[in-house]
Amino acid sequence: MSEQRENEEQEVKEDEEEEEDTDINVELGGDTVEQPPEDDREPGWRGEEEQADGTTSDVLETVEEAETQVDLRHGAEQLREPQRTEHVGNSTATVKVVLVPEGHVMTVAFAIGLSIAQLKLHLANELRVPADVLHISLDGRAVEEQQSLMELGVRPNGSTRMEMSSTDPSFHPLRPVRPPEQDNMPDVITVRVQTEEDMFREVVVEIRRPPQQKAFLGGFKHRLTGAQYHHAAVQTLPKRRPDRGLVLLSRNTQTVELKSEAQQCPVDASTQMTGIGCYVSCVDDRLVAPGNYITADQYHEERLRAVTVLQTFARRWLAQQEVDRVRKDRDRRLAWLELQERKRKEEKEEQLKDRRQRWINPQRREDFNLLYHALEKWRCEEEQQINSSLRGAERKAALCSLLENETQLIAAIGHHRIAAQNNNYDKVVRTLLDKSAAPHQWRAADGRLLEKVSEHIIRARELRDLYHTLNLNSESREQRMEHLLTLKHTVKEHECQLTRDIVDLIDREVDLMSRQVKVASLQGLRKRISTLFLQFIKTPAFNPEVAKHLKVPQDPSQLKNDMFQCRGCQRYLQSSDFSPTAGARLSGRCRDCTGLDNIARSRNDFSCYRNILRRLRSDELRLNQEAKIPFLLQVEDVRYLVEVVWASRSSLHGSGDLYNLVFVRWERRRAWSPWNCILLSKEETSAHLEVEDVHKAYETTFLRRIERNHMLARRHFSSIPVMAEHLEAEPAADALGSQLVSKPVTMATGKPTINTPLGSAR
Repeated sequence: MSEQRENEEQEVKEDEEEEEDTDINVELGGDTVEQPPEDDREPGWRGEEEQADGTTSDVLETVEEAETQVDLRHGAEQLREPQRTEHVGNSTATVKVVLVPEGHVMTVAFAIGLSIAQLKLHLANELRVPADVLHISLDGRAVEEQQSLMELGVRPNGSTRMEMSSTDPSFHPLRPVRPPEQDNMPDVITVRVQTEEDMFREVVVEIRRPPQQKAFLGGFKHRLTGAQYHHAAVQTLPKRRPDRGLVLLSRNTQTVELKSEAQQCPVDASTQMTGIGCYVSCVDDRLVAPGNYITADQYHEERLRAVTVLQTFARRWLAQQEVDRVRKDRDRRLAWLELQERKRKEEKEEQLKDRRQRWINPQRREDFNLLYHALEKWRCEEEQQINSSLRGAERKAALCSLLENETQLIAAIGHHRIAAQNNNYDKVVRTLLDKSAAPHQWRAADGRLLEKVSEHIIRARELRDLYHTLNLNSESREQRMEHLLTLKHTVKEHECQLTRDIVDLIDREVDLMSRQVKVASLQGLRKRISTLFLQFIKTPAFNPEVAKHLKVPQDPSQLKNDMFQCRGCQRYLQSSDFSPTAGARLSGRCRDCTGLDNIARSRNDFSCYRNILRRLRSDELRLNQEAKIPFLLQVEDVRYLVEVVWASRSSLHGSGDLYNLVFVRWERRRAWSPWNCILLSKEETSAHLEVEDVHKAYETTFLRRIERNHMLARRHFSSIPVMAEHLEAEPAADALGSQLVSKPVTMATGKPTINTPLGSAR
């Protein structure tokens, strides 16, 4: 039994010695050092960390010197011991990789016998990018993937510096996973280890950081800095006991054995009392008073009370941690909601500012459509007010006054439109001349942008520069005469009626300038010369490079195959002058006739539908790079969906602001289509996109209304061949379709009507 107890005491001592070991493990073969997280370090580790921080610059300065000494020492060892060459490939070296162009440095310990391809796989795993996009170079030259570090001249336990870049920096940029400011120590350090007496060896050690955060299971917390320190049992991994060949989990070690053993106290059992002839001193005597007797129930009650107090404090601490977590989640949620609300307000203000700017300074056709739409809205309101408040002759007089005001406003808008066209004319001409004078560009196989300048491009550049100099107003009389002479020699190279007219106008201006005529009186003549010279530039016979930028092609065969008759103006125009739809069918009227009809009668503003389509395409392109249906739709198709199918209102709350409505997916896991969409306001989209199952989140009445709208869209777009390819047959939709419309819905000039037997389907 005494031998068994000695064995148990010996095992306890060994366990205590193993628990007192530090958690930094340096292995010469694997070259590994595990560093605990900042929150898991012991009090003793804190001093080492502060010392490391204080001497970081010194360590970085001495690392290069140590690596140089190691290279020299290993070179001498290789000369002395040539028989160790077969083990050189297993040695490690320090590889410093510079990420181009950011300049970040990654340091790893790598075996010199491995190839560059294996190094790429390791770095790709660290940077989380594909290995095939990595390009490694040494001293400015590319290295082959089959070469090893030893073939590149790297010695055992030495160091090298390489550059690494990405062949696809737009999609796979090279960024370190850990920001440099979060690293308190380098990834690789050099440790000097004493191998024999008066013999030292430089060892390259790689530091590994555990990715997970250890739980706080005990220790203490610094009151001033708030740093938490754990005990060694949590920070240090348990070491496995060596096998001694003894069975420790046996019945003998787990069974309690009782034994009885008599003991004799060192003091004599007999006592001596003071008596006659014998005196016993009482100086060392003590008076012992008995205490209160504690029963077993009282003892267990006291222990239960102590346990309750401990549990109270522990649960209070856990409750505080949970409350802090919930509070942080709430603060993050409120901050996110506030940010979203601020973004919506800013977007709304930007829309109002843009609309106001378009009202004040219209430049495009959409801007003038907005003005005509506002004019029609004002006219309808005034007419409704007159009809409701006046009767008889007063009503007719008020309507005549309203008509006169409307006429004046239309004339004012027309004047603004003519002025805008004149202002945009110079920009259009300048853009055309720049396109014709631009060099031909293409992308080479190695990614470089190549340019080619032909003799036609040089000719176009000369004509462009001459046209710009002719339109300069701040030039002297001598400079004007010189420019006119250059223009005369340029156009006289080609003999035709146009060039003869230009030469006659040039001679007339030169004659008038010689008679000291004022510049203001020559503006009309100069405008005619500029216009005729622009016509000369647009002629492909004189400027061949401009032929591909003209609106009307010069090849008669193209005109024959790409010409259509407009039902409004009865002109034959190209297909680009008509507005196509998703069905690839051209409308009967050209763009000019459609715009004139919009100004005269309907006066609609289609910018809101264009904004809805633009946002739909951007959202779907972000979710699915292969989205096709949103890019097949045109503005007229979106207008049909908004006005006819969804009645120009949000499906949830009925908001009618078209500038605040967007199309989103009905079922978010399916691609967007007219039969898988819903019209909502921007505030409602975030809540709808979080719904996992729409059939469980919404009521049956709402689901039937949405299915009916999807069926209307399906019936309308099923006649289009391109859209029919993406059409999906659903049994539920087909069953509902037998109760809905009996023929397709058509757009009318007035208010759209839907022929349906279900009056309450909406």
